[in-house]
Amino acid sequence: MARAFDEMSSDDGSVRKAYETLSRWLTSVPHDVLDHRRKEAEYIFRRIGITFAVYGEQNAQERLIPFDIVPRIITSDEWTRLAKGLEQRVKALNLYIKDVYSKREVLRAGIVPEELVYQNPAFRPEMNGQSVPHDLYVHIAGIDIVRTDPNSFYVLEDNARTPSGVSYMLENREIMLRLFPELFSMHRVAPVENYADDLLATLRSLSPNGAHEPNVAILTPGIYNSAYYEHSFLADKLGVDLVEGRDLFVEDNVVYMRTTEGPKRLDVIYRRLDDDFLDPLAFRPDSVLGVPGLMSAYKAGNVTLTNAVGTGVADDKAVYSYMPEIIKFYLGEEPLLANVPTWRCREPDHLKYVLEHLGELVVKEVHGSGGYGMLVGPKSDKAQIEAFRAKLKHDPANFIAQPTLALSTCPTLVDEGVAPRHVDLRPFILSGSDKVRIVPGGLTRVAMKEGSLVVNSSQGGGTKDTWVLDA
Repeated sequence: MARAFDEMSSDDGSVRKAYETLSRWLTSVPHDVLDHRRKEAEYIFRRIGITFAVYGEQNAQERLIPFDIVPRIITSDEWTRLAKGLEQRVKALNLYIKDVYSKREVLRAGIVPEELVYQNPAFRPEMNGQSVPHDLYVHIAGIDIVRTDPNSFYVLEDNARTPSGVSYMLENREIMLRLFPELFSMHRVAPVENYADDLLATLRSLSPNGAHEPNVAILTPGIYNSAYYEHSFLADKLGVDLVEGRDLFVEDNVVYMRTTEGPKRLDVIYRRLDDDFLDPLAFRPDSVLGVPGLMSAYKAGNVTLTNAVGTGVADDKAVYSYMPEIIKFYLGEEPLLANVPTWRCREPDHLKYVLEHLGELVVKEVHGSGGYGMLVGPKSDKAQIEAFRAKLKHDPANFIAQPTLALSTCPTLVDEGVAPRHVDLRPFILSGSDKVRIVPGGLTRVAMKEGSLVVNSSQGGGTKDTWVLDA
């Protein structure tokens, strides 16, 4: 694997311009002071209840996501290039989903194989021919970005269903402002605090009935969901109601919320609930989390669901590999953000290559997430590689493979001091009927273990504040 690009230091040991002030500050502050601030941050996070649970773990307990107090810095020029590519990508995703559920021109043109749509478990036949408000499906996208060199950003994954993590982006900034005001005073950092206002403006713009003051609510599965903190956090920040399925009912294809003052009509529902559980009359009949009749109201055009039903058809790892062609097909443009090279194991020649190079590649399940169900060849022993070889031979269509990327590193506070650790970035893109909004920055995830390339919180990864420097 190639040597990782260090975002702070050049190969000759010199510090890159954007990091010069931070580097001097890190040198001047004793390690015990930094460690004390880190413990303060942990105490604050624990006090306000920012925890998550890992599903599938026996006796799973709520835990903190590790927070690194050393910010990740992106220049304004870098951000401008990145934002343009993100807007292009999400525009193409919306056009693709609309096409898949209507004319299917992309399939007839042979750009995307039909089986990747019709055999996709996230494909919703209920959405065939169904129009959605403003022809927008992905209103809130989280696009995972990695760097491997000073000049390029690569898309690692598209999250078009219910991308999470924005509460950590906002809380990370608040903690940094509280603990390191002197460091902020040395930089011109673009704010992220506008995200809640931008999200509310986006949601209101999506009202299906043109209401001047549309009623918005956030639909949560409830307190036992691993992301419940984020649901309640966003409802508080937006000043909207946080509801569960039992708080809502449908009458005459209109969705109402039960209140102490009587029924209140809802126009836009930001749902943090998977398709399967939205409506027991349309999907899983055993769901007690959803709202009976919700899909009827949705199909009647009386409520906007954010994100739209069926968006998962666009964000699995097999469809991801076709995104450059999808962008060209719908927009007639070259992609501004490149994909990571990807082998589709469903194709015999790709499978042959992957099987011959398992020890060098990262192999992922097409519908996997959270760092589960994957093989990192260079970090795996012979038994693990052979076990994965058997999985690939048994069900090759369920996997894709990619080179083992040397993810860029950022300075990170660890027990021994400040050291480089691998990072990725999840910016959040909001698509409303009026415009696209992107808060400068996003959630930087960091692999806290030395040498680890897995940044997911479920696998021990942490987060850090992302600073986009104003020009």
